[in-house]
Amino acid sequence: MKTYKNIYPKICAYENLYESWRRAARGKRRSPEVAAFEYHLIDNLLQLEEELRDQTYRPGPYRHFYIYQPKRRRISAAPFRDRIVHHALVGQIEPIFEARFCRDSYACRRGKGTHAALDRCQGFARRYLYVLQCDLVQFFPSIDHAILRDILFRQIASERVRLPDPITHLRAADVELDKLRFYLRLSADLGYISLEQQRHAGQMIAEIGRMLGSWQKKGLKTIRS
Repeated sequence: MKTYKNIYPKICAYENLYESWRRAARGKRRSPEVAAFEYHLIDNLLQLEEELRDQTYRPGPYRHFYIYQPKRRRISAAPFRDRIVHHALVGQIEPIFEARFCRDSYACRRGKGTHAALDRCQGFARRYLYVLQCDLVQFFPSIDHAILRDILFRQIASERVRLPDPITHLRAADVELDKLRFYLRLSADLGYISLEQQRHAGQMIAEIGRMLGSWQKKGLKTIRS
């Protein structure tokens, strides 16, 4: 497994921060927070670059709220300034991990998404008679962050690179669940595994449970088989 070094200077580079601001502001330019940052854009980006290079950057407080569709969930939103840093980080590390992800992981990836997953699922439906639908209970809150960060930093050899929680969460399923090489689709914490015979369902659940037991606290919940 290749190890990547000297990533931090690329994250801090002004050009990278500018492109990250563009991505973070896309579709949100009318937001007061985004507009306020843009009003002094160059100064704000230069200040952010300086803080990152000097390692004095500190993330701001999150804004917490609830959504109720399709079920009640607590959302934690980072300040816009921090979202720029998130994009700056993702832009540098995403190609590293994207190269190792399996084909059938569809969440939070460019060129993937729901429609691509449905197309792939239809192809499998023509070949297999049974489907085991599983759910990792409260996947994001139950991740063991110490173990996950250790997994992520096996490829990123830079002590100055620190992954904020939103990035850790979004890449958790792709990085660690990538070990599940039997036909698995992921949409955040939801997976489908195509089976040749129904009796294999129990074996699959046991195998996934053993793999997850070392790093995910609440384990696997079977919805339907």
